[in-house]
Amino acid sequence: MAIDETTVKELLRVRGSYLFHREGQELEFKEQFNLGGLADYFRDFAAFANNRGGHIVFGVKDSPRIPIGLTKSSIDQFNKIDPEKITGFLLDIYSGDILWEQAIVEIKKKAFGVFRIHEAATKPIIAKKDEGKDQIIKNGEVYYRYGGRTQKIQYAELENIISKRIEQTNNQWIDLMKKIGRAGPSNAAILDTEKSLIEKDDAKILVLDEDLAEKLKFIKEGQFSEKDGAATLRLVGDVVPVDKVDVIRKVRENLTRAYPYSALEVAAEVKKKLPDVGANQVWKAIQDNDVKNNPDYSAYNFRNKKQEDEFKKSGKLPSATPSLYNRKAVDFLVSVLRGVVKK
Repeated sequence: MAIDETTVKELLRVRGSYLFHREGQELEFKEQFNLGGLADYFRDFAAFANNRGGHIVFGVKDSPRIPIGLTKSSIDQFNKIDPEKITGFLLDIYSGDILWEQAIVEIKKKAFGVFRIHEAATKPIIAKKDEGKDQIIKNGEVYYRYGGRTQKIQYAELENIISKRIEQTNNQWIDLMKKIGRAGPSNAAILDTEKSLIEKDDAKILVLDEDLAEKLKFIKEGQFSEKDGAATLRLVGDVVPVDKVDVIRKVRENLTRAYPYSALEVAAEVKKKLPDVGANQVWKAIQDNDVKNNPDYSAYNFRNKKQEDEFKKSGKLPSATPSLYNRKAVDFLVSVLRGVVKK
């Protein structure tokens, strides 16, 4: 989901010369963006995720709060952000997924960098390691957004998060047991959607792909029963009774062969052809021409099978899912932007 420019403009609304909105539980202002301050920003990411989510807006002067916009240096550094790498860093530092988006929004010829952080589905988000200068992020700490500041979580908020998590887990167990009750224990098996693994008694069967998870209805001893058109299943070694069967996992297509460029690399390739074009113009051309949703040019690089399945089911793209691009995308963007540069 892209950042809503209307929301950002509201957050930066002025009354006289000063900003109308103050920092709060869902809003943080910073004067300029610096890649060296990522650990500080990541601390805020966790704090927002553990509360109700929020925005970090770069380009606002402190004391008094005046929207001054980003300097050219800050814009250049903001444009160097690789969403895939940042998401990887966050997964390495914290215990759970932090969903986020980034954008540069122009208001009255001034550029503002924006991070939007979503409320975490599973809380608390806990630091797994020390990170940053002076260990601004510390192993085992939980950060929370209080008013206009980020700090270590207090007892009351942590207790509330834990209570909600216990309630959430209990509801999931109740729902699961109801489904098992309807099917009957003899007809029930456990499907681990993250590992694509079905377990029943001592049997462990790896599902080849998401289609077979639905098509595979039952297994007879020594053979598979398939509907017409279903993919053939291959066994490892000799055919054996079902409680001993292991099915080899299908190796998914290596997307990087078909789509070798990250977003940053696409911008760099375009810049080789059009030196006057900035990364921000490339991002806008990608958005305006819906390049991300065109398989002729791009493919989504989902972090896991669960994300991909949810996208296919709901049509909603998980936040911060990186896109990969091919050479045709570069050539297309060059053709689009060449006209812009000439103007």
